Amino acid sequence: MKPLLPICRLLRLLNRFPVKPSPPVSFSTSSYLCSQKKKSSYEAVDQAKYCRLVRSVLSRGPVQTPESLFKEDDVLYGPVSKCKVPEQEQQARVPQHWFPIFNEEKNGKPHTNGSSSPLKIPLQRNMIPSVTRILQHTMPSEQSFFLERWKQRMVLELGEDGFAEYTSNVFLQGKQFHEALESILSPQENLKGGEEHPQCGYIKSVQHILKEIGSVQALESAVQHEALQYVGLLDCVAEYQGKLCVIDWKTSEKPKPFIQNTYDNPLQVVAYMGAVNHDANYSFQVQCGLIVVAYKDGSPAHPHFMDEELCSKYWAKWLLRLEEYTEKQKNQSIPKPE
Repeated sequence: MKPLLPICRLLRLLNRFPVKPSPPVSFSTSSYLCSQKKKSSYEAVDQAKYCRLVRSVLSRGPVQTPESLFKEDDVLYGPVSKCKVPEQEQQARVPQHWFPIFNEEKNGKPHTNGSSSPLKIPLQRNMIPSVTRILQHTMPSEQSFFLERWKQRMVLELGEDGFAEYTSNVFLQGKQFHEALESILSPQENLKGGEEHPQCGYIKSVQHILKEIGSVQALESAVQHEALQYVGLLDCVAEYQGKLCVIDWKTSEKPKPFIQNTYDNPLQVVAYMGAVNHDANYSFQVQCGLIVVAYKDGSPAHPHFMDEELCSKYWAKWLLRLEEYTEKQKNQSIPKPE
């Protein structure tokens, strides 16, 4: 306790003398006072740009795949489905020259004789553009952007040669799948060695669809719309659940449970429907469409049925794409088909 005694005496002595209070401290916003403070180098950094950089670096995984890149894009930019055309703009766009998809003068029904062979008209090369060509040259800018970005990323992952081999294999698998279906649906041909067929996964995928198909009228057959001047090669015309349809067979590496996932395929189907209904080579009329998406792993295919009302809506969109192609061709931005 002794060391504390001098301190206590000192405090008593200080209490005897008055202590003047210090003047109040005021803050000034003058340039002089602000200049006295040392400026941090971090204040000059673009915070928004820095945050985006950090987020981009942290979001990258050890292995980049097309699926992971698309997921990353969804996080950074949001799902693509959110970017929709305003309803007013959609309603404002109507075909300038309307042409019906159905032919009032054609009331014929398909042949019911099972012994008759399906139509298989070869596609003739001429100056008339094909449905595929028209859709490719009028692809929406957003869809074209994502397709090109996907190609670039696949090239980065697989290399130029690897991507060329990948696309070649996809094309070959699709061709073999269509040939196998043609053999199955043709009454005069049978699929041999189905268990060892390279497309047995796709065939297994569509088994539940094939059970609902009958009265095949056309297989891999060419169609031409004389009035609208376009041609195409349809996959199949047959009855699905009792309704005559233009059927389009598709393969996919990922599920497509909704018709919106099929991009321009509905436009392709209705284009073939309109051509069939106005082509003199076909005595019958088609009022429905069907898109079947098959999977290599054998999982059940997704059927997308298009009734008369839905086909009419897509037909209006097809006429718009056809007018756009014609306008571009007039402006010589598209070379004429050989």
